[in-house]
Amino acid sequence: MTLTPTILIADDDPAICAVLEEALKQEGWNPRIMANGATLLANVQAGLGDAVLTDILMPNENGLDLLPRIHAINPNMPVLVMSAQSTLSHTVQANQRGAYEFIPKPFDLDDIIKTIRQCLKNQDNTKDFLQASPPKTNELLVGQSAKMQEVYRTLARVVDLDLTVLIIGESGTGKEMVARALHQLSNRAHEPFVAVNMAAIPKDLIESELFGHEKGAFTGATNRKSGRFAQAGRGTLFLDEIGDMPMDAQTRLLRVLQEGEYSPVGGTQTYKNFARIVCATHQDLAARVASGQFREDLFYRLQVVPIQVPALRERADDIPELVAHFMQRASKRGLPQKQFDAEAMAFLKAQSWHGNVRELEHALYRACALSTDHIISAATLKDMIHSNASGETAILASIPAFLGEHLEQFFAVHLKDDPIANLYDDWMATVEPPLLKATLKFTDGNQLKAAHILGINRNTLRKKLLQYNLLD
Repeated sequence: MTLTPTILIADDDPAICAVLEEALKQEGWNPRIMANGATLLANVQAGLGDAVLTDILMPNENGLDLLPRIHAINPNMPVLVMSAQSTLSHTVQANQRGAYEFIPKPFDLDDIIKTIRQCLKNQDNTKDFLQASPPKTNELLVGQSAKMQEVYRTLARVVDLDLTVLIIGESGTGKEMVARALHQLSNRAHEPFVAVNMAAIPKDLIESELFGHEKGAFTGATNRKSGRFAQAGRGTLFLDEIGDMPMDAQTRLLRVLQEGEYSPVGGTQTYKNFARIVCATHQDLAARVASGQFREDLFYRLQVVPIQVPALRERADDIPELVAHFMQRASKRGLPQKQFDAEAMAFLKAQSWHGNVRELEHALYRACALSTDHIISAATLKDMIHSNASGETAILASIPAFLGEHLEQFFAVHLKDDPIANLYDDWMATVEPPLLKATLKFTDGNQLKAAHILGINRNTLRKKLLQYNLLD
């Protein structure tokens, strides 16, 4: 590297080139500006340049296609790729083709200077560059905000590495979409993607569901059954809501991660696991470790690569792009095509969206289905959201009628000829536990919050949890 580093800049936007040229000169570097890929390659071929900063879209040239050609001339040349189309597939392609870094536009000049300084420092390091074909993806992940760019960069770096990934985020943020994107862009894309929701499986069946069971392993096991690990093969096994996995199953999963093998329930033969394990949770696993509900050694094994999926309120600038995405989906589902005026879009961006992307999607579908206007206004959206809230109140109000109907059937069938005693206690023991369990699940096990929601004293709640054996 020369005493005054030369940075080759290829971009057909004169304004961007002028800004970069001035910033690099202030650092004492020598910027060389060019408007196309052919000139860039000619400079590299002539042995010029200590680093390259190139746009992706230029006249008659794609910056991603330049990467392998640059490295064929100079394998150690660090190349930074810029693009205003900062999609996940662009980020992954840049990484696979050997880019030192992918920089989304609009960029922060300080970040670019810092990155160039770092790549010049590490210029002597060699790197194996993959001559990979462009990844095939239907862009499961939508958004170009800074928060999503960080998700894209992490995915790009680990997409083909056999490392366990832990996806963290609130409910509705799209954790499974991140897992599917990771699978689709990896070298396992042609293998199965198997998703399992830990919270949806009875605790006593989780081990059988994951690892399979032999005939006669337990009551009801009339046949041998293969588990989800076997079904995933050499693909990806996605374990959603991993925080709800019971301790026994956690121990077995830890063995898979440590030894790379597992045994079906009731079996002695071991099987090799070839699937990549990707987990997700909306819970604070560190807090569950501290409370004794999650194994500490498993926790550290799972978060080899943690990916934090941002809440929608943290990426409100992505909402217009998400709206366009969901409108395309709505059209495919046969819903009428709608547009949203500027005030409606501002209203959507200002909402808290506690249900995140999932809540936004359902709100948009509801607006398409129920609004008679082609262009939807903010007032219409407000009515839709408020009516949905009143609908939730209506659901609560309908519970007494629902229970009353079942009680009438109970009396007619069971109490007509032989009345029983203690019906009140029996009935309360039937209806109270589901309410307590649902409230605790909503508060991630926080008893103080659960007691506040239920309107009872925390000590009363704890007594009831002990009474119904609901404490883990």
